[in-house]
Amino acid sequence: MILDGKAVSEKRLELLKEQIEESGLYPRLATIIVGEDPASKLYVRMKHRACERVGIGSIAIELPEDASTKQVLEAVRRLNNDPDINGILVQLPLPPQVETGSVINAIAPEKDVDGFHPCNLGRLLAGDPIFAPCTPQGIMTILEEYRIPIQGQQAVVVGRSIDVGRPMAILLLNADATVTICHSKTRDLEDEMRGADILVSAVGRLGFVRPDMVKAGATVIDVGINYDEEGKLHGDVDFEAVRERAGAITPVPGGVGPMTIAMLMENTFRAARLAACYNNTVL
Repeated sequence: MILDGKAVSEKRLELLKEQIEESGLYPRLATIIVGEDPASKLYVRMKHRACERVGIGSIAIELPEDASTKQVLEAVRRLNNDPDINGILVQLPLPPQVETGSVINAIAPEKDVDGFHPCNLGRLLAGDPIFAPCTPQGIMTILEEYRIPIQGQQAVVVGRSIDVGRPMAILLLNADATVTICHSKTRDLEDEMRGADILVSAVGRLGFVRPDMVKAGATVIDVGINYDEEGKLHGDVDFEAVRERAGAITPVPGGVGPMTIAMLMENTFRAARLAACYNNTVL
């Protein structure tokens, strides 16, 4: 079974558009991008197009490649203090001279629609999230949409990044899976992977997951973004080979990627609803 993230995202965005129209709210998302990285600029454009589609207002703040941490923090401060802005997204990665941790920590938690602020990660760990990071939340939504069993399943997450691997493991744990996090120092990595009912690969290595690493009938989630010599996009998984062994698998492109943007839109609407409730304008 191919887990079609593109189709699921289309369904979620259409539903979200209806919900926003019925709410009477006008959510607004602000993005901050530093530099001219083509991939980052493409991702930001895609997010703004999604905003337009569902009825979310958006503004883009573009800073030069040599921007300092202080300049980025000042942009974040202005957005934090702007009552018309519900969500703030700083496009990562930032240039090396910018202290990424300081920037993320400066975003108001109630506007942190990426879910990376320590307060939001702490709530996720406690099992009471407001904003979960968009890529892991998108994966959970795909699993739910296709009715993939999670409770009691053995889940293996390969990769321990703060934006995907670690929150992915927590979301699976909160859904009552038994979770193993693997990384570059894991002993017997392939054996760990072969024991997974749900295998999530987020390592960024083209062709990393081979059929002999996958349990027959397992659900395989590919978070990898890799380009071959011809510039074609691939995931971490040897898709054509692994699909013959897996019970369900996400393609790249068209799998996890579209869900990330859909979850960002949903988080922005959630932020607007929370702000409206706080201001007693919507009960």
